[in-house]
Amino acid sequence: MSNQDRIRRQQRFREAEGYLDLATCLSDRWPLDLASRLRLGRRAVRTLDQLDTEGRGRPRAQCLRGQAFLLMEKYGEAIRCFRQAALCDDENVHIWLALGACYRKTDRLDLAIQALEQAAAIDYCNAAVQYKLACYWSLLGKVEPAVRHLGRAIDQDGRFRERAFNDADFDLVRRDPLFLAATTASV
Repeated sequence: MSNQDRIRRQQRFREAEGYLDLATCLSDRWPLDLASRLRLGRRAVRTLDQLDTEGRGRPRAQCLRGQAFLLMEKYGEAIRCFRQAALCDDENVHIWLALGACYRKTDRLDLAIQALEQAAAIDYCNAAVQYKLACYWSLLGKVEPAVRHLGRAIDQDGRFRERAFNDADFDLVRRDPLFLAATTASV
């Protein structure tokens, strides 16, 4: 691959990332409507379609494609992309987190937990992984594993304590004494 081809390839990756960033950078405060997310997601996919994604660029391209499909709420396609990325880069925690999110959106909490267990096997101390595992177990109404993973997340990052207290994912276990003990800050 020539130097010019490498530069062009990098530009395409950055362009696709830019579309995804536009859609998500302020989504916690000002989420985009579905039409806008579809438009930006399609642009990201079209940009990625212009790439030669053999070799080292394949997992990155599949991750970005998966993120675009997740943004567009096309979860089946996103799952396929993240699975492909995981085949090439099975040690990437972010791929497993994204795959878990897709499975959650399709009400496959069993598969979401499996994906997050894979992420935990890679990086056991990752607070986000532990927190999401707690969420998924909680959604199944399983208090003990939910609280165990939540405790690990809080141990790694205390901000998860307050987040869990307000997170709707914990509604099924919120009144349980184990949950209350985990989310009550010790003095």
